Amino acid sequence: MPSPIVAQAISETERKSSAPSEPGRHAVVVRRPDGPPLIELAATDPQGRSGQVACSTCHSVRPPNLANRSSDSLDEFHQGLTFNHGTLACYACHNPEQSDALRLADGSVVEYRDVMTLCSQCHAAQATAFRHGAHGGMNGHWDLSRGPQTKNNCIDCHDPHEPSYPKMIVGFKPRDRFLKDETKHDDHK
Repeated sequence: MPSPIVAQAISETERKSSAPSEPGRHAVVVRRPDGPPLIELAATDPQGRSGQVACSTCHSVRPPNLANRSSDSLDEFHQGLTFNHGTLACYACHNPEQSDALRLADGSVVEYRDVMTLCSQCHAAQATAFRHGAHGGMNGHWDLSRGPQTKNNCIDCHDPHEPSYPKMIVGFKPRDRFLKDETKHDDHK
């Protein structure tokens, strides 16, 4: 059964971008979700419409259950949620006082849009590899003088509740290193 939780789309205006550090260099853009995930409602209204609700719709009127540590202990909208992320409890990452936000290990609030900050505190090796371009999937150019670069964030590829990703062979390649530039004439034929 698929998870009833869906991530919001990523908009062009809500991307995190690093401004070019030198003239003539393009920006590196890291995709970010628009906000917290929404719950897909299974039922429809009398007009046949379904909807989505924010986590706070229910969690703002219910006390947090700090004992939830597995998908077996979850109820209602969270039934069927696959959870396989070590021995973490739900509120290790979700903020019990502000359900439309996450929380860091020190208890400070982090918005869902900044999910990479949360993931990086435990997955430092992957965060370092991401900064150097070896993790995270990238479209665009390695050489920022030739064009911009767009990178995924953690939840573009990993389900945070079950983050293991099957081994894969990367099928996309940077335009300026491996793909033929259709605008240039190949004089070496």
